Amino acid sequence: MTAMVETDVSTGVQPDEAQAPRRPSLSPSRAADFKTCPLLYRFRTIDRLPERKSLAAVRGTLVHSVLERLYDLPAAQRTVAGALELLEPAWAELREEPGVAELFEAAQGEGAESDVNAPESLQAWLASAGALVERYFTLEDPRRIEPEGREELVEVTLPDGLLLRGYVDRLDVARNGALRVVDYKTGSMPREAFESKALFQMKFYALVLWRTRGVVAAQLKLIYLGDGDALTYAPDEAELLRFERTLLAIWAAIERAVSTGDFRPNKTRLCGWCDHQAVCPEFGGTPPPFPTEAAAAAGWPTLPVVERD
Repeated sequence: MTAMVETDVSTGVQPDEAQAPRRPSLSPSRAADFKTCPLLYRFRTIDRLPERKSLAAVRGTLVHSVLERLYDLPAAQRTVAGALELLEPAWAELREEPGVAELFEAAQGEGAESDVNAPESLQAWLASAGALVERYFTLEDPRRIEPEGREELVEVTLPDGLLLRGYVDRLDVARNGALRVVDYKTGSMPREAFESKALFQMKFYALVLWRTRGVVAAQLKLIYLGDGDALTYAPDEAELLRFERTLLAIWAAIERAVSTGDFRPNKTRLCGWCDHQAVCPEFGGTPPPFPTEAAAAAGWPTLPVVERD
């Protein structure tokens, strides 16, 4: 039998956080998780199950770091050579993060190139990151850009109380006040049929900026460094209003799932990249008990409690 219980949202909050207790929020990635698979959302957001790092993901982090630091340089020094010089110090910091160095412990040895499953050597991996950084210069001239923000947190609380928050790779503001939201991707541009999925994240940022600044972004720009292409889009107010309703519907579904503990798995082709197959019912696994205490500490006010005999 399952009963409803009201949980103090301040549970688990440290004393110095008393003035600003934690509460659940929605980000572009977590909204996408729930749309893809509600159980994946639970594992990542509530259970916070560990996930393996991948060479591709760490390379993306490294390239983003270099492009962020690039704009710390004077405009005249924002050249390919200047950007590549930033690669080593950025890597020196990144490799100290847990789980990163281990990715290269079984690096490719001599003759391993014929094994498609063999991990890359560090040298080859860094070279591939450098190639992505170089390709950026075929798409933009950073000497002519002065961003207002880089890796900037944007957030807003909607009238119904939903907190939206996320980090924008780059925010440009023209002299006339026009906004351009830029996001770097280290993969290739998706086919036209998948463009709307790619733009979901950008519309999220555009909505938050519109609600906080009162300005609809003039351009949303996705830069794909994998193939040197870019996807641009210009939203309007009506579209952002519709998108806001979409987010509210997603959030309502998340709240229902949290209140019942019922997060359904959704088996798709993406399951092949999931780290949680061992505890997923679609693969014969059993999810761990719903982490009520962890959810309460994260600010969820209403949680399921399983009564025991």
